[in-house]
Amino acid sequence: MTLYYRDDAVQVTSQAIHAGGQVVALADITYVWHARGTTTMAVRGRVLGRGVLVLLLSLPPLVALVCVLSLAWAAQDRGDWKLALIILAAFVVVGLVLTPFLEVPLGWLDRSYERGNRVHELWVQVHGRETMLVRTPDALRFGQIYRAVQRAVEQQGDRR
Repeated sequence: MTLYYRDDAVQVTSQAIHAGGQVVALADITYVWHARGTTTMAVRGRVLGRGVLVLLLSLPPLVALVCVLSLAWAAQDRGDWKLALIILAAFVVVGLVLTPFLEVPLGWLDRSYERGNRVHELWVQVHGRETMLVRTPDALRFGQIYRAVQRAVEQQGDRR
């Protein structure tokens, strides 16, 4: 028996698919497809959180840039070029020092895009009856499950 995929709720082997308390033998499957499900509050919250995160990551640096440029402009306007250059250099140094701290929120943003922005459903046809096996808002997980089911069904077809 070959194991193609396994997590807490789904297991795809060369003999059957175990998902949501259901067990479907691969020999009984005549057709496999995926569909978009209705959007859930979790998905909407993820998209909203992504927008808030982008706003929080972009707004403070823009405000700081405007403040620094206005300070430098005021300093050079008074004829104090040395102070203007010191202000600009300090801004660049502080920006470079703070850049590594962006790794965590940018990682959150990256993972939110990996998880997707819609609900995915995996359907199979067994003995003429359509059955939904998996419904998840996690696009990465769904892709892994769907590919595992495809491989298992292909291998089952090669054996026939």
